[in-house]
Amino acid sequence: MFSEVSPRPHDTGMVTLATQPWSEFALHARAILGLPISAIRRHATGASVALRADTDLSSPILDGLADAYAIPDVDVRFFGKPIARPRRRLGVVLATAETSDAALAKAKLAAAKLRVRDA
Repeated sequence: MFSEVSPRPHDTGMVTLATQPWSEFALHARAILGLPISAIRRHATGASVALRADTDLSSPILDGLADAYAIPDVDVRFFGKPIARPRRRLGVVLATAETSDAALAKAKLAAAKLRVRDA
């Protein structure tokens, strides 16, 4: 029934939470249980950019949140993983805008203001 078990939604599920009232889990649960989904209404167009480690980190932390949050309609989710290796996803930047291209550009701009480093 599930492709993965995680204490948080997948990145695409986080975009779902940012762009519409239904969560990824709620949609899956209703579909599996045969319950109706009356309407899916998107209130914004969204995009995400993964935050990844560049090196091995024994205690990853995130710098630059104030600069990233200065961009309107941006949210940063840092997963709080205790260690990291190169390319490990440690968080995600979510952004909404009028178009998917504008949302992606905004997410990339915010991600560029963030830095993952060792504590």
